[in-house]
Amino acid sequence: MTLKTRTSETLLLGPGPCNISEGVREAISRPLLGHLDPGFIKIMESTKAQLRQVFNTQNKVTFPISATGSAGMEFLLVNFLEAGDKIVVGVNGVFGGRVAALSEKLGAEVIRVEQEWGRAVDNEVFADAVKKHSPKIAAIVNGETSTGVYQPMEGIGTACREAGSLLFVDCVTSLAGMPVSVDDWGADLVFSGTQKCIGVPPGLAPVTVSERALEVYRNRSKPTPSFYFDLDAILAYVDGEGGRSYHHTAPISMVFALEAGLKEILAEGLEARWKRHADAAAYLRSELAAFGFEPVVPEGERLNPLTTLYLPSGLDDAAARGKLLNDHQIEVGAGLGPLAGKIWRIGLMAGNARESSVDRLVEVLKTVL
Repeated sequence: MTLKTRTSETLLLGPGPCNISEGVREAISRPLLGHLDPGFIKIMESTKAQLRQVFNTQNKVTFPISATGSAGMEFLLVNFLEAGDKIVVGVNGVFGGRVAALSEKLGAEVIRVEQEWGRAVDNEVFADAVKKHSPKIAAIVNGETSTGVYQPMEGIGTACREAGSLLFVDCVTSLAGMPVSVDDWGADLVFSGTQKCIGVPPGLAPVTVSERALEVYRNRSKPTPSFYFDLDAILAYVDGEGGRSYHHTAPISMVFALEAGLKEILAEGLEARWKRHADAAAYLRSELAAFGFEPVVPEGERLNPLTTLYLPSGLDDAAARGKLLNDHQIEVGAGLGPLAGKIWRIGLMAGNARESSVDRLVEVLKTVL
């Protein structure tokens, strides 16, 4: 395949990253400050406060990890899970599988609650597993990026509280694009990424940790087996009271960008933003039905920022995506695992969650298909 020179910005309609706003672009280009400069600390504090609003939490420990979304997962597990601990994990796609796999590497006893790809984990089955095993952590993916499933959360937090378990939630693709309410869910360990509905380039992993989880952390039998992800060492920097201790050099420009992106989210309003993503996803499904694309996920379990669609009969997956990207500068995502070659994952995230994005894709598909 011959790659053509791109003459303009690619429309990123894959599973992330998405295109960024001019405001975020401007923030990235600002002159650097030192990572202990009072001006930068003020921006970090603003960022943390706005993250609490977007997560819908009062958790004091809420901040961006200096790495991409997957690092948020690893940060939480390496600090709160020890060898021999039990963890119940809902697995209905790639990212639930990653939580289970990393937990096994950390020496935990992993109890998987399996569900077919393209469906939400059954809440009652998951809650029953938590009640039966009383794990230290119960982990579930709220927005499964590999399948386009949005996990309902009703009853899960209550089951975890009754079993004495911490509730761990992956909100990478749902945060700022669909309802996420950490405190109402009773969630204790939650992480996300900047490159999806937050509308900021990849590079930071927002996390939030409950007071209940901090009590568990303080009772670890051994120190956290990581320097870079050590919670106490990081907090001495990002949340130091009476002075901040150097731990690592934060990605200054990315924090500038995140603060700008969060301001745009809160200016729009969370409910208005959720509705915009829902409307864009509904329009996408409606418009692509004419080409023979059919939804993978049933109504009520769909992740609006990322729609998964079965391909029309006879469509060459790789060839069609290649034409979209190289001839028309539109990116869509391929299927993963058992869905590889069978589906497309089409992201309408942040500023791309608009009818105009769908209209551009539809016009090109008339040629490609």
